[in-house]
Amino acid sequence: MREVTNPAYQRLGTFAMSPPSGNASQMKTRVTCGKEMESLACLPARVRGPGVKFESPASLVQVAAPVSRRFLTPGNLLFALGCALLLVPTMLQVARDTWSTEQGGHGPLVLATGLWALWREAKGRKVELRPGKLLPSLLMLGASLALFVLARITGVLEVEAFAMYGALIAAAYTLLGGQLIRALWFPLVYLAFTLPPPDTVVTAVTQPIKIAISEWAVSLLYALGYPVASSGVTIQIGQYQLLVAAACAGLNSIVTLTALCLFYVYLRHRSNPIAFVVISLSAIPVAIISNFVRVLVLVLITYHFGDAAAQGFVHDFAGLLMFAVALLTIFGIDKLAQPLFAKRGVEVK
Repeated sequence: MREVTNPAYQRLGTFAMSPPSGNASQMKTRVTCGKEMESLACLPARVRGPGVKFESPASLVQVAAPVSRRFLTPGNLLFALGCALLLVPTMLQVARDTWSTEQGGHGPLVLATGLWALWREAKGRKVELRPGKLLPSLLMLGASLALFVLARITGVLEVEAFAMYGALIAAAYTLLGGQLIRALWFPLVYLAFTLPPPDTVVTAVTQPIKIAISEWAVSLLYALGYPVASSGVTIQIGQYQLLVAAACAGLNSIVTLTALCLFYVYLRHRSNPIAFVVISLSAIPVAIISNFVRVLVLVLITYHFGDAAAQGFVHDFAGLLMFAVALLTIFGIDKLAQPLFAKRGVEVK
């Protein structure tokens, strides 16, 4: 056998050429050359001769399919650049102004776990990428960008952050479609906890909680015989006067516990909607009750050991301790509620 090869096309195709019947030598010539094969195949039979036999390249050589480059299109690269221009400046400011405070200290943890959940869902779901409807896309994207520009000019970071996030989701819907957004709903909702809530929302939520916690603490201590009274969010016990701040009102714990509970039930009860809702909602009363205990302990420490003893390390330690207790309470509720979920015929993983 005589081999004739062309290195440039060695892996593209192969055909065998046999001499006409009656040749005693039965010599076969095998040529490995894609373009030569194509040119010979196009020749009429009377030119190439009846003894020429062609073999399909696919039957002889298996070549791996080329890697798809559809995500490296100019449109997607422009989309990535626009997302970076929206995301980076705003998130840097959020990290500097919010994540360094007690109210937003959970932000880096939520961001890391949220990106992991986003990668996990995107990897495990096989959805068809189809651009969203034009009119809803333009309305959502236009409204979000207009609000973002207005908030950027006026310096309202909270509104700017949520407008930025809404614009990113609208852009993803425009290019990739609603099917992908629905498949990634949990990571998208969970990542919103990295953003600071507006001050008006903080005030509206914390004010009634602060008043309720103050009244509960005063009522209990008064029933135990302590010289205590309250006026709004101010507690007077003995010669000391304490102010129930927003940090002690449970908002920070509510936001952080809700975020952690969402991630916890996502890992543990991903396919259990009843457990998902019950455990997530239980974070709100658990956070309020744990902060009521925190305020009660700080008031007693102030009365018995003085104002200095209840500040600084003791104050921060009480907050960390109550948060740990609240988190363990959530785990306990989940454990105790498993028989209830089982009775309702819901699989508990």
